[in-house]
Amino acid sequence: MANDKDAEIWRRNLAPLSGASRDGLPLSENRAASEDLDPWVARLVSAKATNDPDMLIACGMCNDLVYTRYIFNGRWTAMTAEGHGTYENEVLQFGQHSKFMPLSCTGDIMSAGFGMRAGAFYALTRRRADDIVDHIERVDIFGLLADDIQDVFSDKHAPTDWNLAMEEALRRYIARVDPDPPDPIATAFELAAFEDPNQSLADFAESHNISLRKLERVVKRDFGLTPRTVMRRARALDVAALLCGVADKDEENEMMLRYFDQSHFIRDFTSFFGVTPHKFRAQPRPLLTITLEQRQARRLEELHRIAPGELRPWFALEVN
Repeated sequence: MANDKDAEIWRRNLAPLSGASRDGLPLSENRAASEDLDPWVARLVSAKATNDPDMLIACGMCNDLVYTRYIFNGRWTAMTAEGHGTYENEVLQFGQHSKFMPLSCTGDIMSAGFGMRAGAFYALTRRRADDIVDHIERVDIFGLLADDIQDVFSDKHAPTDWNLAMEEALRRYIARVDPDPPDPIATAFELAAFEDPNQSLADFAESHNISLRKLERVVKRDFGLTPRTVMRRARALDVAALLCGVADKDEENEMMLRYFDQSHFIRDFTSFFGVTPHKFRAQPRPLLTITLEQRQARRLEELHRIAPGELRPWFALEVN
């Protein structure tokens, strides 16, 4: 568990309005997209929490999707591939991450966003995912600032309203550009990373009747990373979710057996998060917990281990 003193500070100053973890840290209102948007949109994620206006939340994130986020409260900073950036009241395009990205917020957390399925960014914009790995761009590609929906994104509305508004913006964009669905190889590889990130890349390629070279090309274009790195990141993100208390505890042994031994686990985890698992667990990680929780919810739904809207295991434990 996180350091008790630090966790108590977060609980005292940060009031979650879109759900909370067992440790009292904020979570998001997140769900799958409507059926018509499902081929391109992996998750709708809106978070709302009040905070002391002068309190800095120093944390970070590690995305395994390309995200569009509208931040309309708080003062945000991030350390991207281009250096230190500051953001406030704007729509941002986040690339996938090759490692943990430091991120901080001062003041209230109010953010509405959606993650695109692997290959969807390319299908929707004809831009490659490797163009924006570890980057944040200031651009409203999908029209979240349209005049008739922009006012929804305020503290007067609930995160459920924000998610509906994002769906409407996406529906308009998709109707206008009429995109193809993402490459089925990217779709299958995304699911494989959820199901078994230790599986053989050669076996995956053979089962989909493609060469390893083609797999490398598709994954680099649609994830921005090599296939091996995507699988290593999936292992690390699953364990990070366990350490943050937002994963199915019944999977703990299976997740840990993905590593050859303790040194392999520590080395691999540290390469993504910059600290050992022990140090990672010792500190509250409020912003990262939000992204890890929605990823695990999506993962379990995609693997048909829970149904959309069903109580998630990390909440079910609270009830008993």
